[in-house]
Amino acid sequence: MSFDHRKYRATPRIDLPNRQWPNRAIERAPDWCSVDLRDGNQALVEPMTVQQKLRMWDLLVKLGFKEIEVGFPSASQPDFDFVRALIDGDRIPDDVSIQVLVQAREELIARSFEALKGAKRAIVHVYNSTSPVQRERVFGLDKSGITAIAVQGAKWVRDYAAQYPQTQWSFQYSPESFSSTEVDYAVQVCDAVIQQWRDSGNPLIINLPATVECASPNVFADQVEYFCRHSQYRSDYRVSIHTHNDRGCGVAAAELAVMAGADRIEGTLLGNGERTGNMDIVTMAMNLYSQGVDPQLNLSDMDEIISVVEHCTDIGLHPRHPYAGELVFTAFSGSHQDAIKKCMAKQRDDQPWQVAYLPIDPADLGRSYEAVIRINSQSGKGGVAWVLENDYGLQLPRWLQVDASRKVQAEAEAQSGELSSAQIWSVFADNYLHAAQQAMQNFSLSQDNGEHGGHDQLRLQLELDGQCVELRGDGDGAISALVNAWRDQFGERIEVLDYSEHALNTGTAAEAIAYVLLSINKQRYIGVAKHRDVVGASLQAVINAAAQSQQACAQRQAS
Repeated sequence: MSFDHRKYRATPRIDLPNRQWPNRAIERAPDWCSVDLRDGNQALVEPMTVQQKLRMWDLLVKLGFKEIEVGFPSASQPDFDFVRALIDGDRIPDDVSIQVLVQAREELIARSFEALKGAKRAIVHVYNSTSPVQRERVFGLDKSGITAIAVQGAKWVRDYAAQYPQTQWSFQYSPESFSSTEVDYAVQVCDAVIQQWRDSGNPLIINLPATVECASPNVFADQVEYFCRHSQYRSDYRVSIHTHNDRGCGVAAAELAVMAGADRIEGTLLGNGERTGNMDIVTMAMNLYSQGVDPQLNLSDMDEIISVVEHCTDIGLHPRHPYAGELVFTAFSGSHQDAIKKCMAKQRDDQPWQVAYLPIDPADLGRSYEAVIRINSQSGKGGVAWVLENDYGLQLPRWLQVDASRKVQAEAEAQSGELSSAQIWSVFADNYLHAAQQAMQNFSLSQDNGEHGGHDQLRLQLELDGQCVELRGDGDGAISALVNAWRDQFGERIEVLDYSEHALNTGTAAEAIAYVLLSINKQRYIGVAKHRDVVGASLQAVINAAAQSQQACAQRQAS
């Protein structure tokens, strides 16, 4: 029998009389450190390109991160080059510290300092493995041998830092696999490291990683509280936590660790990382936010966060992902829907948020109430999608199925009867295919194969209020080029949240249809268009969606 629980042993619990963490509450946000560009990047099937890393970097800075781990430059030439690009390109704000990871080996430490030369503020994060399985089965060393590696690594970090006095250095040490290490030994090895650093005058960090999550969050909290109680140099450094999600409890473990005495949390946006992922900073920060605690991160434009993370990682977001997923603020149950409507009718702006089934106000994250208050039934949505696919060849993405079913249902209620297939098509065409007043006359697309990779250059003529307007732009693809051109012409900020296309029929006269979901100035708009080719359909779909934004703006100004 291969599925046999007897091959495993429970993680030992520690004796911690009078533990204090269960009686504490989190009243302020911890210091945050993003590891998206290092731990997150190394977990990807296809590591990020330089352009993707820069886009992620810009987002992290915009969100308010003050400590960002940017790579493992001693082990990777692309990481080394990226660190240099940040420094040489003067892309690091004065109040942001970049962090690099390095093993406790002299040649790697020297290479790391070479990568960081000229940085204003930097954290050198040195580590070695300390758990019994690593000591015995990987390194073949006893505790004293492992401690010697850590101490020597700390000395090298201290001595190399002294050669670059122009940088404000911070030193960080991790006993890798802390959660699987005897906690008294973890205290011993970390104190030995701090002894080498405490007179340096540099800020110090001890990072306690659950490199593999192997126990319940309360056990991890006990380990952290024991560590904080017994370290003789606890006042000399910040305690940092780096949890993974192997048991699905990465966020919970990090929160309890803060209650147990931790000051700082490492994690990634939306939880990307090795195996089952890193601790999700967005979820933990929003948990604090929902309890009235300022997370010290600006997460108000959730669509932008999702768009950047999906673009950089090539990993789609689950629709049920906490706070961020497409369906997290949607109630399909009729009784839930009724309760939400009644609470929303009574909710006032000067009151604390109290709405059934909605732990936070969706508007705080740039989401509208339409997805919350819509009348939604599985059969209605599925039926509309089935008719449009089987009778008209449309393969609607889920978000368009939901939006279209709401419009079809409203028409059915207005007519107090059943809609035919032709009537359903008429509702769809009127709301999506014929909605825009701006028609694309013609376009040309060319590619510039420069030294930094190919870029598409778009030239497009648009009929606007009876006049011809020419748009020019470039980007990574036709849609990106149009988005950039539209921004330059009309000043509207556009994020492409989702896109799909397909042929409507076969043969030489086949048409293509494209569907696009845009976020324009933090409002969502849907565009659909048919054209004789895929590129034309895609461009017209973006124009149709963007035109709705301009129409809405004109209506607001007129009123």
